[in-house]
Amino acid sequence: MRTVLRRPDFRLLFTALIASMAAESVLLLALAVWVKDLTGSDGMAGATIFAIIAPMTLAPLVGWLVDRYRRRPFFVAANLATAVLLSPLFVVRDRADVWVIYVVAALYGLSYIALSAVLSGLIRHLVPSELLADANGVLQTVRQGLRLVGPLAGAGIYAAVGGWLLVTLAMIGFLTAAAVVGLLRVTETAPSGADLGWPAELGAGLRHLAGEPALRRALLGYGLGSLVMGFTESLIFAYVDQGLRRDVAFVGVLVTVQGIGGLVGGLLSAGVVRRTGEVGALAAGVIFFGPAALALAYPRLWLGVVALLLAGVSLPLTMVGLTTLVQRRTPPALLGRVAAASEALVSGPQALSIGTGALLVGVFDYRLLFALVGVVTTVAGAYLWHGRRLTPPAPAPPTSLAPIPHPRRPPAVVATTRRARGR
Repeated sequence: MRTVLRRPDFRLLFTALIASMAAESVLLLALAVWVKDLTGSDGMAGATIFAIIAPMTLAPLVGWLVDRYRRRPFFVAANLATAVLLSPLFVVRDRADVWVIYVVAALYGLSYIALSAVLSGLIRHLVPSELLADANGVLQTVRQGLRLVGPLAGAGIYAAVGGWLLVTLAMIGFLTAAAVVGLLRVTETAPSGADLGWPAELGAGLRHLAGEPALRRALLGYGLGSLVMGFTESLIFAYVDQGLRRDVAFVGVLVTVQGIGGLVGGLLSAGVVRRTGEVGALAAGVIFFGPAALALAYPRLWLGVVALLLAGVSLPLTMVGLTTLVQRRTPPALLGRVAAASEALVSGPQALSIGTGALLVGVFDYRLLFALVGVVTTVAGAYLWHGRRLTPPAPAPPTSLAPIPHPRRPPAVVATTRRARGR
């Protein structure tokens, strides 16, 4: 990871993403808490998360839009637009204004898809292929770290001061990301006009995912695992209440343990991709989730801590493996549509499984459901592992790279400076 962080252009992007990810991490849970505070309804609070997820159905359209423009200007514009779309939250005062939060949440969901899609293309443009796993691993490590503190910080800010400060901080984060990436000086050619009609263009990302063997296996296997992984969002509450006989607030402790595992997974992910390939890393992440879920079917605190550490490690492995695979196996002109489509194909089953798990936990013993999750994810991971040869291990990146032009300095000036130093 140190190698990719030596690149001035990636460091600039990395700084911008810390700002935008921090804004994202404090915002998401706080919106649901805000609705709960105004309405007193758990269902209406949960609908806030649904409003964010629902725009995933528009992923092909968003991906098509991303592919029509150069990556850096689109990233800047999308962050500016995200900051602006948050501004209606300043008018929210009481229960009658809850609809404003829902509208903003849905628009933020669209923005999230667009930013994720354009980011994949921007990283691929800035970083050589052999360093893509390192770049994605660095970003996942930061994301996991922010998940440890961001949601609680956002909820705390709302409780202590109110929504206005929360919105202000989130807007500052997105504006900062836009300003920093605006400093990047990268050479991008404008996307050429497509030969296909727009209906065919919209489906091009899905067709690529279906036609590329490694991507097809990755999404089939991960999609199978995602159909049950979301059960754990509800099952963890039953585990704490019925199994450990502790107050529901103890869930926060276990989520912190999982976040620590996520940090470890983020640090290890690039090395796992190099040793096993992208599909192998994705398989390892899904397989790790299997024994973690099986362990949670047996309520013992020490075993639960180990299980949640393992579950935490699994998430960055899956995300880095899948993201790097999409970047390496997709033509640049298609990357926005493919990235958006893959995000939707993963998030869709996860959203469905979260809702299904909330219903099933009231009918079946939570231990039985954890066992089901463990078996299904182990099978899905084995299916992925069997196809790991579709993406063979990659050689380690060079420990020393040629000098890289500064992102804000034209290459000709750099060359002149080097010649002057050589005199």
